[in-house]
Amino acid sequence: MQTSESVQPRKIVLLGSTGSIGTQAIDVVDGAPHLFEVVALSAGGGNPELLARQAVHTRARAIGTAAGDAKTLQALIDDAARTAGVAGYRPEIITGPDASTRIAEIEADVVLNGITGSIGLAPTLAALKSGATLALANKESLIVGGALVKAAAREGQIVPVDSEHSAIAQCLRSGTAAEVDRLILTASGGPFRGMTRDQLHDVSPQDALAHPTWDMGLMVTTNSASLVNKGLEVIEAHLLFDIPLEKIDVVVHPQSVVHSMVQFIDGSTIAQASPPDMRLPIALGLGWPDRVPQAAQACDWSKATTWTFEPLDTVAFPAVGLAKDAARGGSTFPAVFNAANEEAVMAFHAGRIRFTDILDTIEAVLSEHTGSSGLTVESVLDAERWARARAHELLAVRSV
Repeated sequence: MQTSESVQPRKIVLLGSTGSIGTQAIDVVDGAPHLFEVVALSAGGGNPELLARQAVHTRARAIGTAAGDAKTLQALIDDAARTAGVAGYRPEIITGPDASTRIAEIEADVVLNGITGSIGLAPTLAALKSGATLALANKESLIVGGALVKAAAREGQIVPVDSEHSAIAQCLRSGTAAEVDRLILTASGGPFRGMTRDQLHDVSPQDALAHPTWDMGLMVTTNSASLVNKGLEVIEAHLLFDIPLEKIDVVVHPQSVVHSMVQFIDGSTIAQASPPDMRLPIALGLGWPDRVPQAAQACDWSKATTWTFEPLDTVAFPAVGLAKDAARGGSTFPAVFNAANEEAVMAFHAGRIRFTDILDTIEAVLSEHTGSSGLTVESVLDAERWARARAHELLAVRSV
């Protein structure tokens, strides 16, 4: 990526702009306006006031929202523009459930998919079809789409934004594919690190959201507490880097400074370390293969510090093993894993089930799934619908 002021900045589309990834992406763009220009935004619609302020701030040409209507959003944009002293700003507004997919089709250099959940699949496929580089924070779309997403992507078109996969991508620069022995994903352990399954039985939704390191949304934070998020990341690493599942390990690293590692065949292990800050992998996703100066703070090596690494407790936290089983099943099994989890997490936060019921429900739904003869968008959606319905039935029985 050229850094000369005379070079045109990369055109960026942000999907899920009002979420954690989207808001931090705007911070990255603000810090390097000579490198990046936001041309379009989309959001689910849960925070239309913030979307309106982001629209005015970035002067994006197109705005998408899955909820609400264009007239209401334009009125909010007009209010935000008056407050900011901006005159005459009227972007194209796209509304409806396919708004993010249509926004992803807009001509751009990079599409950052920061949507949470498998609803990000269609926008991911649209971004790949557009030819733009896909900076992928929406791991679920790759996991449930699997071969569909990989087939739609040209070599190097997908750049990972998850901190773990961004770390691996950086570490892989240290050797050839033939020299890679295994990948080691780090996990903070979440708020329940060190607890037994019996102790996990009575934890509350508030406990699950008290993550010691990262500030994320309800679903991702709960997935981090259950280690489901790490299971999803194992599947994602398998698909992104074409590494066999048996060569992908998880180690607990509470400090969350080493974001992941690659072990090579000669015994060397290369680790990527930086203070916990998603702006670094976001900046790499937007600027890949180049680094964005001052995207985030570096480690302070003048201060004494200690990093620890612990084995994963697979009895209390069986999510990684279940995720690997789903990945080995292929077809629509990963989609079923993800859908059953999403339903169980929402039931947990509604106070209907216990925390340990989340993984038990996933395991039960997976055990009943028979897969699909072919992977298509329709088969993925059908499998998800079945998984959600079956999870609802099982969750009703488990209700506390």
